[in-house]
Amino acid sequence: MSGWPEPQAGHVAADPFASDLRPELPEPFGWDEGQIAIDLPGGRALFTTRSGGDLAAQPSGSARLRRAVGPASQLWAQDHQVHEHRVRVIAAGEQVAAMSTDSDGIATARRDVACVVRTADCVPIALVAPQAVAMLHGGWRGLAAGVIEEGVRTLRALGATEIQAAIGPHARVCCYETGDEVHASFAHLGPSMRRGNRADLEAVTRALLMQSGVPSAHAVGACTICSHVELFWSYRRQGTLASRQGGIVWRS
Repeated sequence: MSGWPEPQAGHVAADPFASDLRPELPEPFGWDEGQIAIDLPGGRALFTTRSGGDLAAQPSGSARLRRAVGPASQLWAQDHQVHEHRVRVIAAGEQVAAMSTDSDGIATARRDVACVVRTADCVPIALVAPQAVAMLHGGWRGLAAGVIEEGVRTLRALGATEIQAAIGPHARVCCYETGDEVHASFAHLGPSMRRGNRADLEAVTRALLMQSGVPSAHAVGACTICSHVELFWSYRRQGTLASRQGGIVWRS
């Protein structure tokens, strides 16, 4: 189980995002308006909590989230996610319209655009370079289909050289029980991709990043399933009642 606070029976926190209730984050992550933030050379990424609002119902999130993101909310690019590997580029001069197509990653070299994905157990992965940034939605199917490889290839096509990654909250190996189909999809990466019948999506993500030439990856280390119920939504824990937090990245 994670070291993040667990919900207690009969207890409802008045403000789960008050400073005394926020879990300590590993460096170089920090808190910003109740969201998990990281600065990397070339960009800034946020991994949202429930205080950021339901990104499935309201793509612009809450007021506190909008305060934390550099680009204005009308320039947040996000699409319908289909657990595949397409990464869409927001080009110079292109109009930004939320949910305009299907993709599992958004990339841009623009400074006025934020790239957004929505998650409720899948892995949000920020790719940051001085020349461009991308945010990827890493469900196990998308990871197996090559969304990381496509994200890195897309950034390189935008001129990126030294890319760093940040891995946000997701269903971690402590809780993510899966069937043989999932394990078989990553068996070629080695035995450390699983622990018994549980899959280690962080290990999978790191291995795929390394194979793609991105050796530097920072992980929040938070599990959406067993963290405090008021911090993250989790489809595994809440089923169809789960809303969506997300990952957001923009050039700094």
